[in-house]
This record gives sequence, structure tokens and C-alpha cells, in this order.
Amino acid sequence: MRQYALVAYDYTDDDALGRRLAHRDAHLEGIRVLASEGEFVSGGAILDDEGRMIGSSVHLCFEDRSALDAWLAAEPYMTGHVWEHVEIREVKLFDPTA
Repeated sequence: MRQYALVAYDYTDDDALGRRLAHRDAHLEGIRVLASEGEFVSGGAILDDEGRMIGSSVHLCFEDRSALDAWLAAEPYMTGHVWEHVEIREVKLFDPTA
């Protein structure tokens, strides 16, 4: 399994937060599925200085980049036009139990 860090920033139009909230339950359900399959490591919302959600930071494990890309293509925050800019890097996460 390869490990990835995903940093995604939301659109900044007036309806951006509304779209995020409208797709949040489906997004979180998908994250729960990833967690049950061992593909979600950690993640959460990126906040602005006022504490508003403006993006996401996620650590994921997938067999390869094409598997990650397939997940991303169906991710509700992508299909629902929540995430505007997504940066993905392969990483090597620290395992404190090793």
C-alpha cells in the first residue's frame, strides 16, 4: 500500500460553504467506508482564521495512484464542486508502534 497526503481547498464563491455542508454527510460516510477498509489514516477540515471550514487535509493508503484517483473521481466533495484545488503527494507516514 502506498501512502498519500491530500490537501484540498474549497471554492471561494458565496455558495461554497453551502455546497460543503450539503455534501458533508455523504463525504463523511465515504470516509467511514475508507476507514473500515484501512485506507483512511487521518484527516479533517482546514479552517480559516475565523474557524470556518475552507478545505480538507487527509492521509490515505491505496494500492496505487490509480486507485486513489478512482476514489477521488467519485468523492462527494469533488462531484459536488466543494474542492476547487487538490494537491496530492505520496508520503511515508511515521508509525509510532514500529
